[in-house]
Amino acid sequence: MKTIKNLFAVSLLALAIGGCAVTSQPIERDVSEARAQQDLKAMFDNQEPISGPLSLHDAMARAVKYNLEARLKVMEHALAERQLDLSTFDMLPRMALSAGYVGRNNLSASSSESIRTGTQSLEPSTSQDRDREVADLTMVWNILDFGVSYVGAKQQADQRLIVEERRRKVIHTIVQDVRSAYWRAVAAERLLTQIDSLMARVDQARSSSQRMSQERIGDPVQTLSYQRALIEATRQLEEQRRALSLAKTELAALINLPLNTPITLATERDYQVPELKVDMAELELQALVSRPELREQDYQARISAAETRKAMLRLLPGLEFSVGGHYDSNSFLVNQSWADYGVKVTWNLFNVLSAPAAIDVAEAGEQVAAARRQAMSMAVLAQLYVANANFHEAQRQFATSQQLANLDGQIAEQLRNRYQTQSIGELDLIQGELNQLQAQLRRDLAYAELRNAYAQLFVSAGADLLPDQLPDGRLETIAAAIDASEAQWASGSLTQ
Repeated sequence: MKTIKNLFAVSLLALAIGGCAVTSQPIERDVSEARAQQDLKAMFDNQEPISGPLSLHDAMARAVKYNLEARLKVMEHALAERQLDLSTFDMLPRMALSAGYVGRNNLSASSSESIRTGTQSLEPSTSQDRDREVADLTMVWNILDFGVSYVGAKQQADQRLIVEERRRKVIHTIVQDVRSAYWRAVAAERLLTQIDSLMARVDQARSSSQRMSQERIGDPVQTLSYQRALIEATRQLEEQRRALSLAKTELAALINLPLNTPITLATERDYQVPELKVDMAELELQALVSRPELREQDYQARISAAETRKAMLRLLPGLEFSVGGHYDSNSFLVNQSWADYGVKVTWNLFNVLSAPAAIDVAEAGEQVAAARRQAMSMAVLAQLYVANANFHEAQRQFATSQQLANLDGQIAEQLRNRYQTQSIGELDLIQGELNQLQAQLRRDLAYAELRNAYAQLFVSAGADLLPDQLPDGRLETIAAAIDASEAQWASGSLTQ
């Protein structure tokens, strides 16, 4: 019988342990498919459609408004706002409300014993009912806790501003990426049609040469060399096409369009070379004042200074005020409801011992923040001067590429005239036109790098394309603000 009881107890224990075991089932495919469909809809939902050719500033406006990474930073900013609102509640007094039912299985009775004789001096008696209803409402406010919570709320406010600076940095990066992808997409739109046309001619010339080789017409070595040259031309064209074909896909991803969306770009016919009309000293000052990374360090320094103040506040005694209302249904009480109040001074003496070390740590944090800011200031200035050097180098490279493109264009025109008079063969003409295409590609990519390097100067200086506030969030408004900012940069002004 005892064995059966032990076996039953062990079985119950095993069942209890098995019931507490945590298992996780793999996600079913239909659940993942439903999630994928929902995400695809949410990613591109509520977006203004593209009407007409897409300009650079329209693409930038779409990236600012619809890019998923930019959306994430906006959400993080909103979260920081809510956390700031929540931290302000820490400054309020603590208020506790409790109500319930209290009972016991026998009476709460007691008697007294004489401390002199050790005999019972009072018969057992009670002054409390077995079952009672109780309620309490108590408010406690500690001035020291209020001060520490106030400083913490100021730190949370600085954290919100740090999130805003990180959002600025993300917008700077996204806009620069859009600019680079846009100008490469412009080059692709200009040249892909010419590349496809030349590749078709090369394929036709290869077919003719292979047919002549099969019919054993001409010198075999010369024919094979001709075919090899055509294949080499095809390889070069394919490399150029691959470099250009992904530009629009990258642009679509940056402005959050479905990747199979056809995009027509508003291309410019001429190549406008930007000129820097802002003095480098002004750009230096702007960089040290406005770069998001440095402004974030400014807020981090304020947070570190606030941490020092919090450590010093904890050295002080706390003055605590309390007031409360109470109710007890005990029938033996003369007053079943009453209020109490009090003032109390509290002081954690261990804080006196640990506070000097805490203050030293906080002050060291301030020094580290200052040193980090100075090191970052030097890095920012270095980035600015590198951007300036890249801009002037890009100007020279574009001028050289443009001269080569013009010369190769003239050479190709002369080769076409000679081919029409049958003075040269088709391979010479194809090679000339291939050189012209390569020169045009290098020129367009050099122009894209020039425009990107010019804008990178202002990004390195921390200049914003958008003002702090816009009248509304429409794409036209954002694009107009970007256009106005770039016009001011071109005129030599950094003021919004």
